[in-house]
Amino acid sequence: MTAPGRPLPKQERAQQTYDRLLAVAGELLGEVGIDQISTNLICTRAGVTPPALYRYFADKYAVLEALGRRLMDRQNAVLEAWIARHVDGGAAALRGHNEELLRETMAVTNAEPGAVWILRALHASPRLIHVRLESHRLVTDLLTDAYARHLPDADRDALWRQLRLSVEIGFCGIEMLHEETSMPADEVIAQVVAMLAREQLEPPA
Repeated sequence: MTAPGRPLPKQERAQQTYDRLLAVAGELLGEVGIDQISTNLICTRAGVTPPALYRYFADKYAVLEALGRRLMDRQNAVLEAWIARHVDGGAAALRGHNEELLRETMAVTNAEPGAVWILRALHASPRLIHVRLESHRLVTDLLTDAYARHLPDADRDALWRQLRLSVEIGFCGIEMLHEETSMPADEVIAQVVAMLAREQLEPPA
């Protein structure tokens, strides 16, 4: 998922500036939240001038979109590797390794600076909601391709809808762990895995 709009940096020095701006923005999100973060704050913390930031980002929402896309891309890379490991084992193998996928996705999400605020922004801002939806639909497409290899008689559209719900359940569980800190992670994961097992028990006709 590449961000639309301004071109991404091509030279190494420009890439370093771009990466630093995103790293600083992620840190600041965790400190001040969506409402208080600004391009001026990002520039001051990163030690760059506003024109350097505006070369890549039109405003703070463009920065937040880039953060969201980077997080979604990292989560999706986990999924692609997981599918590659298990798809040859059939639909049962895919269903049987949901916990592994959840834990690996949670780990890469936890490692992202400002992840909780990135996720909140992707839900809350009308300008950013499309980033999450596009990513979740892509995830559903990848899962549908993987399952369809072993379910040739299943209706593909029905399979996609079933897996789309599974994707939302999985991500809701991961996101909840950033908000509801009173619940043990192992308990949440176990319950989400149980829900997914029920949801994916039988392929749609």
